[in-house]
Amino acid sequence: MELTESQRQYWRKNLNITAVLLAIWFVVTFIVGYFARDLNFSFFGWPFSFWMGAQGSLIIYVVIIGFYARYMNNLDIEHGVQESEE
Repeated sequence: MELTESQRQYWRKNLNITAVLLAIWFVVTFIVGYFARDLNFSFFGWPFSFWMGAQGSLIIYVVIIGFYARYMNNLDIEHGVQESEE
C-alpha cells in the first residue's frame, strides 16, 4: 500500500511532537532530578528540588498528556482522520 503525502505529513508531525514531548519528559524526570541538590532556592515557600519532586513533575506530566491529546485531535481534524461522534 502506497502512502499519500497527507499520510506522510501526518506521521512526520506525529513523530516530531512525540520527540519534543519525550525530550521535555526526559529533562523533567532525569535532568532536574539529577541536579536537584544544586537547585537550592525557594519556590512558593519550599525548596525547588522538593517542589519538583513532590508536585512539579506530576503537573508537567499532566500538561504534557493534555497538550498531546489536544494537538493530536487537531491534527486528526486537519488530515480528516478524526473519530466519528456517534
